Amino acid sequence: MAHKFTTSYLEDSVSVFAYYKKLGEEAMAQVRNEELATALDTESNSIAMIVKHLSGNMRSRWTNFLTTDGEKPNRNRDQEFVDPPRDRQAVLETWNEGWAILFYALENLTDPDLTRTVTIRGEEHSVMQAINRQTAHYAYHVGQIVVLAKHFRGEEWRSLTIPRNKSTEFTRRVAAGQASQR
Repeated sequence: MAHKFTTSYLEDSVSVFAYYKKLGEEAMAQVRNEELATALDTESNSIAMIVKHLSGNMRSRWTNFLTTDGEKPNRNRDQEFVDPPRDRQAVLETWNEGWAILFYALENLTDPDLTRTVTIRGEEHSVMQAINRQTAHYAYHVGQIVVLAKHFRGEEWRSLTIPRNKSTEFTRRVAAGQASQR
């Protein structure tokens, strides 16, 4: 992620969410179509299942974010873990639908909104707390997607950040203005 100095919590939040969205997309781009629906065992989720869950969570949390509970009555969380999207196109459509709802909600917030109170499952949160809660949740699941993709690719994996054993070279290139930081 290219770091951009800001004192705006909202601007930084959008940037952090965009970073995790990009990481997930870059990881998913490296897996074969059939691997999107492959779980490592019966207790694990596939990438497609994680995407379905993330999208369901985003739809629930960010639709009418300031005015309704973040756990919508029509959400069926358990259904998010069955019948994953069937192919790459459906996975990416589901992925993008959730993120679009999130970014729409964030882009319509103002600094005074940060001190407002919202509820998630009946618990009160400041808007900042709710954003932080979702940042942690989405980073957790994007991390799962990355681990699965890395597992499937093995030695063919293309690093999403600084490749292993390349920290010194990367630092030298950044200092010389020859590389941008992610």
